[in-house]
Amino acid sequence: MEPPADTLSVVEPGDDAATAKRGDDVAAAKRALRELVLGRRDGLAGGERRAAGAALTARLTAVPAVAAASAVLCFATFRSEVDTTPFMAWCRRRGVAVGLPVIVGPHHMEAFAVDDPRRDLAPGRFGIPEPRPGLPAVEPATFDVVIVPGSAFDCDGGRMGYGGGFYDTFLSRMRDDALRIGVCFEVQVVDEVPRESHDLCVDLLVTEDRTIATGCRPAPAER
Repeated sequence: MEPPADTLSVVEPGDDAATAKRGDDVAAAKRALRELVLGRRDGLAGGERRAAGAALTARLTAVPAVAAASAVLCFATFRSEVDTTPFMAWCRRRGVAVGLPVIVGPHHMEAFAVDDPRRDLAPGRFGIPEPRPGLPAVEPATFDVVIVPGSAFDCDGGRMGYGGGFYDTFLSRMRDDALRIGVCFEVQVVDEVPRESHDLCVDLLVTEDRTIATGCRPAPAER
């Protein structure tokens, strides 16, 4: 789709170079912030991480849209991320369909149905647990809620991933009314995440201490 005429700008000589420099500056800022925040997350002691994860799961399952969902896209925990296993077990007990992503190419992931993570997951690209081959594929439009991982978030819905762009691409393929929920520990919440035009935001941010409505998108009826 072409942008409205009044949003077009005249490209002057040198604009390409300036745009490239701005992009490089944002990328550098992201790398520095990612390293800082992941260091904080990695530094959480095991008992502290487990207690925070349990509190976060309790907050996540109390979100009305999560309780009402029939299908949820989640993610399998990797390294020091929030443990999503209890949340997926909660979904299974309630009969909520769960999908998990598989990286299939540059900036491209697809979702597959998972029933029992202990049986259905295997190490994938980068060592991240992924649905094993042969599980049913799930279209992005199926999901009512997506649980989004990230290295850092801000309270305005800004999210910084791990540099692959997989979720930004996948979220753009979901229904407009699907709720995007970022989950992270409090130590991953920052004042402002550097953002580029392709970076998509989250509607809610859930930590062990807070559930934050970010207001980053209009209400579903207004989209």
